[in-house]
Amino acid sequence: MRGGWIPDTVLPERLRGTRLTVAPRHLIVIALVLAAGLTWAGCSVLRSRPEPIPERSAETPTLTTGSPVAAPTPAAKPPTPPTTLVVHVAGKVRRPGLIHTKSGNRVADALEAAGGALPGTDLTTLNLARPLTDGEQILVGTPNLPPTTASSGRPTPTTTGPTDLNTATLDQLDDLPGVGPVLAQRILDYRTEHGRFTTIDQLQEVSGVGTKKYEDLKPHVRI
Repeated sequence: MRGGWIPDTVLPERLRGTRLTVAPRHLIVIALVLAAGLTWAGCSVLRSRPEPIPERSAETPTLTTGSPVAAPTPAAKPPTPPTTLVVHVAGKVRRPGLIHTKSGNRVADALEAAGGALPGTDLTTLNLARPLTDGEQILVGTPNLPPTTASSGRPTPTTTGPTDLNTATLDQLDDLPGVGPVLAQRILDYRTEHGRFTTIDQLQEVSGVGTKKYEDLKPHVRI
């Protein structure tokens, strides 16, 4: 049986002599039915495929319920100390003044940067192994006594008598009659640049110290 032909002997009597034909619209309907069936079968196959589960990040752990847990907030870092320190070395050293050094250095390093102590200077009052702090003052060869505060709020001299030009601090020079903070700093700068005062007369070489001011200061200073 080929070509859709059916022998008459097989067909019922009322169908013998007739030919089965398929109209074009029937072919379209069959094609649509087949297409719908294939589409439904494809969707079923895709739905049945397992879906991959994304890996969980170690930084965002989840609870058993599947809710994400917020990552812990990192603790604030402590402030880092300055890498460069500025200290004031005064007293019986070869080059008193401001010393720029690095963090972690000790009093012995600042003393060495100031040229070392003068011969015969007693260093037992200093802790040479103490770490330096920014902005501190190191007095070499003089008692490191805390200044007492007067009612005006300014520190008063801790010793009586004339002020030593070679060991005086900025505040001690500022307390001299007719000397303000600007002139006191000029005296310190002169001492840093030229070294120790060898005579009181050298005070006249400081900018701002005239003859009259020198005569007023002379009884109050010594070397």
